[in-house]
Amino acid sequence: MQADVFCRVIDNFGDIGVTWRLVRQLQKEFGWSVRLCVDDLESFRRIEPRAELKLDQCIDNIQILQWTQTCALLPAPVVLAMFSCELPASYLAQLHTHQTCWLNLEYLSAEDWVEGCHGLPALRADGLAAHFYFPGFTARTGGLIREADLLARRDAWQDDPAAQRSFLTQLGLSDAAREAWSLRAPEPDYSGPVSANRNLTETLPRLISLFCYPDRSFQTLAATLASDAQQTILLVPAGIAPELHGGQYGKLLVERIAFLPQADYDKVLWTCDLNFVRGEDSILRALWSGKPLVWQIYPQTENTHLHKLEAWLSRAALPTHAQALMRAWNQAEPQLFSDALRTSLAPENFHQWRDQAAIFCLEQSALPDLASALNTFCQRKQPGTPEA
Repeated sequence: MQADVFCRVIDNFGDIGVTWRLVRQLQKEFGWSVRLCVDDLESFRRIEPRAELKLDQCIDNIQILQWTQTCALLPAPVVLAMFSCELPASYLAQLHTHQTCWLNLEYLSAEDWVEGCHGLPALRADGLAAHFYFPGFTARTGGLIREADLLARRDAWQDDPAAQRSFLTQLGLSDAAREAWSLRAPEPDYSGPVSANRNLTETLPRLISLFCYPDRSFQTLAATLASDAQQTILLVPAGIAPELHGGQYGKLLVERIAFLPQADYDKVLWTCDLNFVRGEDSILRALWSGKPLVWQIYPQTENTHLHKLEAWLSRAALPTHAQALMRAWNQAEPQLFSDALRTSLAPENFHQWRDQAAIFCLEQSALPDLASALNTFCQRKQPGTPEA
């Protein structure tokens, strides 16, 4: 399969993050020949250090093109517009004379209406047609990004405390953080429902990662953790919550780390006990960690994002205290958030939350992944097939 994939980097890193994971999987697991057209190589380089600010480059057998180079391209049999971005005018004009399968990959949503719109064609005023392609959490949607070996790699990592300690050292954690982390060995058994290790886990330092938008009450998060009875190590990437300085604050140890490439960020999520994530890419990677997460959904006008949050909370079937925590985090209600965080971190409640996170991860892993479903869809749309 040959495909041109277009990605406009609007802000943050979710759009290019999702795009890069998807095209790499399509190439590696399904042999797709991909030309990836990106309008912001600087942002791309933040998550993929091998990317360079030049016109011609190839990474993992994927050709990387700048947006300005698309005027000379002849359209590929498959055209994928990530997040329904508008295609370059010169490229769009050529679609009138080339037979292509044009897909608008839409934003992730757990709302019920997505099932009814997924895969439908949309006829444009210029006579061209593109299909809506919706990622989602049910078998009647396009699925979620999940590489074939992802969960096996996660399990191997979580079963290797030595690799985790080495990784945290490479991140540049302070002596105090490494000493606190050393108390966690040997690791308790996290493989099933609440076990006899409950009393042990209550005394261990917890590890939390923070990846949030600038408008979130991270100072409230820090203050609540600082006054908690259990010690917390909080990992904060460069550029995130810059006002939150590294150091010891009561029971909280803030550790500033580098902004990591995707593979290393996965390891952070797999290692932490709780992950604060934002947008579309990091929530899925946190979901696949099987650990509790707090999702900051991308803010939209008229609080549309809160409806999407409620749909996801319903789908994930999280405990009520975890749902209250996520609502307060997204609605910027500091006191409600602080109270909900204390409640959710109480040992009995956190074990319940952890168990449900593992169950939801297992349920989602039984569904077809996004790349597999997309490959099947495009194969069926090729000329000569019954459904084309």
